Amino acid sequence: MKTAILIVDMVRDFTDPKGLVFYPENRNILPQIKEVLDLCRKNGCLTVYLQHFNREGKIDQKAASMRPNCIEGTFGVEIDPMLEVRPEDYIIRKRRYSGFFGTDLDLVLRENEIKNLIIVGTKTNCCIRATVTDAFYYNYEPYVVRECVATNSETVNEVHLNDIDKYLGHVIDKKNLEELFLQGRL
Repeated sequence: MKTAILIVDMVRDFTDPKGLVFYPENRNILPQIKEVLDLCRKNGCLTVYLQHFNREGKIDQKAASMRPNCIEGTFGVEIDPMLEVRPEDYIIRKRRYSGFFGTDLDLVLRENEIKNLIIVGTKTNCCIRATVTDAFYYNYEPYVVRECVATNSETVNEVHLNDIDKYLGHVIDKKNLEELFLQGRL
C-alpha cells in the first residue's frame, strides 16, 4: 500500500512570529514535522502540502468572519522554509478547513495509488480534524502523528486527538510511525 504525508497549513502566517495568526505551538512542532517528513521521504512517501489561502480583495464569506490571514500574494501563505519544498512535492491550495473540500486532493492521491495518509500540521481542532474526517469518508487510512499537530490549547488538542483515534483513524507517535515503516505496514 502506498503512503502519503499531508502537511496541513504549515504556512508562515501560522508558523512565523511575524505571521498574522501565529501560535507558538506551531513553531514548536516544526522540527518534529521536519523529522517525520524526512522519515517519510526516506520511505518513498508522496509529500503533499495543504496551503490555506484567501484571495486578496475577493468575496469569501467564511474568511470575512475571521481574522485576516493567509492572504494570497503575501509571505503568510508561503510554506515554512524549514520544511524544504521539493519540485516533486504537491502544493494544494485550500479555502476551507478540510484539505479535500473544493480541491483536487482526492484525485492526486488516487492517481498516485495512495491508501495511507500520515497527517501533520495545524490546527488539530479545525483543519486536522476536518481533513481526517474527510479522509475517513473517502476510505483512506489516516494516521495523525501526536508530536506533529497543535492548536492553541493543549486540552482542545487532546480532546480532538482522542476522538480521531476512537472514531476516524489512528493517533500514533513518531516511534510507532518508524515501527510501521519497518514492519512494511506503511
